[in-house]
This record gives sequence, C-alpha cells and structure tokens, in this order.
Amino acid sequence: MIQQADLQYFESIVGKENVYSDKAHLIAYSYDATRERFEPDAVVFPRSEEDVSKILKYCNEKRIIIVPRGAGSGFTGGALPSNGGIVLAMEKHMNKILEIDMKNMVAVVQPGVINMDLQRAVEEVGLFYPPDPASQEYSTIGGNVSENAGGMRAAKYGITKDYVMATRAVLPNGDIIKAGKRTIKDVAGYNISGILIASEGTLAVLTEITLKLIPKPKMTKTAMGIFPTVTEAMNAVYKTMASGITPVAMEFLDNLTIRAVEQTYHKGLPIDAGALLVTDVDGNLEEDLNFQLAQIEKVFRENGCSEFKIAKDAQESKDLWFARRNASPSLSVYGSKKLNEDITVPRAVLPELLEKFYAIADKYQIKIPCFGHTGDGNVHTNVMVDGKDPEQVKIGYQAIEEVFQATIDLGGTLSGEHGIGLAKAPYMHMAFTPEEMALFGSIKKAFDPNNILNPSKMGLQ
Repeated sequence: MIQQADLQYFESIVGKENVYSDKAHLIAYSYDATRERFEPDAVVFPRSEEDVSKILKYCNEKRIIIVPRGAGSGFTGGALPSNGGIVLAMEKHMNKILEIDMKNMVAVVQPGVINMDLQRAVEEVGLFYPPDPASQEYSTIGGNVSENAGGMRAAKYGITKDYVMATRAVLPNGDIIKAGKRTIKDVAGYNISGILIASEGTLAVLTEITLKLIPKPKMTKTAMGIFPTVTEAMNAVYKTMASGITPVAMEFLDNLTIRAVEQTYHKGLPIDAGALLVTDVDGNLEEDLNFQLAQIEKVFRENGCSEFKIAKDAQESKDLWFARRNASPSLSVYGSKKLNEDITVPRAVLPELLEKFYAIADKYQIKIPCFGHTGDGNVHTNVMVDGKDPEQVKIGYQAIEEVFQATIDLGGTLSGEHGIGLAKAPYMHMAFTPEEMALFGSIKKAFDPNNILNPSKMGLQ
C-alpha cells in the first residue's frame, strides 16, 4: 500500500500537480475498454525520462507496483492496475513529436503521442505512417508499441512492429537503455527493441520511440464486393492476396454484422448477403489503381461475388466504409455483453475457421457476429450474451474457449492486435507449452526480478 511518504517523494520529483491519490483520479484511471475496474493507489504523471528513471528506481527499492498507461483504450486490460500500485500516466507531459527526419524518413516521438496526431504531422510533409488501429484518434504510440497494434491498412503495410526502428526505455531498477538504431540494417546484439514490442509494459517503460516512415501514396480508391455466403467471401480474400495484388485493406462483415449495422443506422445494406468485403487500393497513378481494382473484381466474381461497387469519389468511399467502421457498436442489438476477441489465422483457412465459429454459435444457441481484417487473417469474433444473466455469461465464456481452440487448431494465435493483458491470460496455456511459458517467465525475471512492472499480465505471475 502506498504511504504518504511515498507520495511526498513522487511530488519532490514531478511536482505536487502531477501526483494524485484522490478518488476522482483513482476512478478515472481504474478502467479501460474492457470495462473491468481496478483502482490504483495513486496516479503519477512523469514529465521526462529522468522522472521515469527516478520513480522506477524508488519503486523497485520499495517494491511498489508500477503500471504504465497511455490512453487506456485497450481491449484486454493490459493497462489496468489489477494489483493496485501506481499508474504511470504518459499522456499529460510525454506527448511530443520530437523530430521528423525528412532525409532518413523517420519520426522520433514520446510514448504519449496520439497515433492520428503523428499521421497528420508526417502527411503534412509528404510522408506516411501506416499503422492505423481503430483507436487511432486517441490511442498513443506507446500503447500501440506495447500491444503491437495493427489496423485496416495492415494487409499491405504491416503492423506497428514493422515500423519500430529504435526505442529508449527505463528498466525497473531505473537504468535507461537505448535499443536499436535509425539505420535500415542493424544486427549488432540482441533485438531488445523487438522484445519490448508487445510486452504490455511488463519489462520496461518506453520513453522514446523511433519510427520508420514511407512516402505517402498520392491516391486511394475504394470498392465493395457483395457475396451470397461467408465461405465464398473468405475464398475471395486469400485468392486475391495470392493473385499478385496487395490491397491496402481487405475488411469483411458477415450477415449478422450487416443486419446489426442496418438495424442501427438504416443505410440500405443488403441484409440477405452472406458477407461484404470492403477494399482499398493505393498508388501514384490512376491507371495502376484501376488495374488493381479490375484484378480484384475478377477474383471476387470468380468466387461468387454478385455485385462489385467502386466508389466514384471521397464521399462514396466514406459511405462504403461506413458499415465496417460502425460494425462494433451496432452489435449491441444482439446482447448487452460482448466478448470481443481478435484471433488471427493464416488467410487460407479463413473459410474453415468461420464455419467452426458458426457451429459453436449453433451449439450454444447464441449469436457470434464476425467482422474484421481478413486481408491479414485477423477476425474480430464477438460472442454476444445477456450481461445480466450469469448463465448466459458462463455459456459465452465456454464458447470463447472453443473459439480459441478452433483458432489454435488451424495454426492461429490468440490475438492479432489487442494483446493478452488480463482478459486472455487464462488461455495462454492453450497456445503455449509449459516450456515456452517458462521462457516467457525467465525473460520477465531478467528484466524485472522484483516483479513491480505490470504484474499478472500475459499469464505471467
């Protein structure tokens, strides 16, 4: 438990205006997108890397738990103070874009920088930072790195890990390290920066991140394909990606999701369709974009596509994307509690995976609407139940376990972008052997022998 003397020490480092233990702040930093709640003992806003170092050194000596936090937008409880301690909140002060290096095409940022703020800043100078999680308007780069966030553009451009060139971080004992370089090639030493990516704040506290940028494509076009069945749509996904065309995004909605969006927003969607695929292509020449769309339409129609629409302008593009961008909130029509998972499999097994999911739904007599980033095999699987009915919730979690098992059986992973955190920690044993879990524990102990950094996450004690 935090003592008054501890709070006074933190105040001596960051100032009284950056240390809070009042009820309002404890509640405000007790939850994330999971809606689970765990109150910390205090909230501290560091102003600099030096502040972070002093705070961690003190907490390591006193065995005080530290939970690093960005925007608190995570879906798995990675930033929840489930064991109390201090929330180290980075968004107030450590939120600056330090450099945009035009010559080497890199950006250097602090962890509290909002993803979309970085995108806008680099696009103003003709560069491009592709990772675009759905939370891009408010999630931070530090949180994106800690969870290895993805997004709709991952089909072509990859995910956060593909753009992290170097990191600065503070170890639990207060030591400051720099991992990686802004060079294109670097094979000297262990890839410590790579280990910190997706570590969910369990190993070190990120204080600076160097990111690769690329030239911004000059134009984008959007299209939508309507399919009679999910299986035909899923076949079209992997066959398109194998055809030599790499769309920026390849997103899908199944029939349940289409119906939910239409019931909520009344956009004239084809409620009898088995699935919709929405795709973007980009490039610097219009004839190149037209060629890509022609090839995509060819593959789509060979796999049962009944209608293929190409947006004529930005507004039509926005209209085609509306259903996908509003899929998640619309699903509340099926239940008050959504058990939302982001499993990922090799694209070629997507048809089989969706069939398994719908069989699980039939078995438990519940609805499991699915949508997501099928261009990279990432399916948002939503088990919908009545949150006020304990028996329904119990059934929902039984279904989730079968969803995970089906995913693993097909060579997939528990999470494509949301991370493990608290929510998926109980299922880690399904995906990893005891030997692999022991190795994870050894890495954690090497970085954090006193287990003060975000304990109990990722199935690690």
